[in-house]
Amino acid sequence: MLLFIEYPKCTTCRKARKWLEEHKLEFEARHIQETPPKLSELKKWNKLSGLPLRKFFNTCGQKYRELNLKDRLGDMSEKQQYDLLASDGMIVKRPILVTEDKVLVGFKESEWEETLLGK
Repeated sequence: MLLFIEYPKCTTCRKARKWLEEHKLEFEARHIQETPPKLSELKKWNKLSGLPLRKFFNTCGQKYRELNLKDRLGDMSEKQQYDLLASDGMIVKRPILVTEDKVLVGFKESEWEETLLGK
């Protein structure tokens, strides 16, 4: 079963959900603001994604701008970055799709097709 972390008001998340439904893929949806990712999940997902931790930040979000993270992230330790991500789901980039052995951050249709459909 796929775990789909979303913010339902987000246009990209709605597009990703529609894509999953069109391809008849079963998933469990989780609202990122109501149930933000736990620190342990973020660490596991970061490892499975193969992405730098920086890619887990929602750089387009209001919170990111309010906290001036563009200028502050470079000076933060990895632990501080993880703690910040775990403190507020709205700081985390979405959607996140968690499969058994891979994590996709953001919605890139070609990446999702390759990972989920083998295309």
